Amino acid sequence: MSQDLNVSANSHALDEETARAEIYGLLSQLYYAAPSAELLGQLQVAVTEAPDAGGFLEEPWRDLVASARSLNHDQVVAEYNRLFGGVGKPEVYLYGSHYLSGFLNEKPLVRLRDDLAELGLARSEAMFETEDHVAYVFEVMRFLIAGDDVAVSNLTRQQAFFNQHVQTWLPALCQVLQSQPRAVFYARVAAFTEAFISVESQGFDLVV
Repeated sequence: MSQDLNVSANSHALDEETARAEIYGLLSQLYYAAPSAELLGQLQVAVTEAPDAGGFLEEPWRDLVASARSLNHDQVVAEYNRLFGGVGKPEVYLYGSHYLSGFLNEKPLVRLRDDLAELGLARSEAMFETEDHVAYVFEVMRFLIAGDDVAVSNLTRQQAFFNQHVQTWLPALCQVLQSQPRAVFYARVAAFTEAFISVESQGFDLVV
């Protein structure tokens, strides 16, 4: 997936659906692995002013870009590894089952796999992480917005998946990340994620 990072999070240059898909895709990349030097470089030169000043996502997006500009690639990679990698228990879990049940590979993962099967989706064998990893969940949301099959990629499916598998635990992950004293760049990623999820939640609440 590719993101045009020279567009602010609230940009009207892209239609709303495309912009939503782009944000989910970007966040999926940032949580799945430390950003590549190329992706970090794109963030560092990204536009931070929204066409309409005062947009809800403008400030957290500006903070995220500022954090990217203040760090080099090695520092961001080291931070990702400190927070999410290492041997044994990570400082921060990125799996929905942990936040929903307190354990990994529990019933929330089973429910997620059942819902993915209903959508005709399955985890690629090349992906090491389980399906309840935040990156995978965000990639599913991107697909439900931008996919070509309107029988699957539609607003009804988006709302159902969001309500069951995103809204139920992503805010908790964002709060944990922002409270981590060693989180710098990823604290800003979490703040932007939290704001974006809030906007998505409000939008789905308006769907009849």
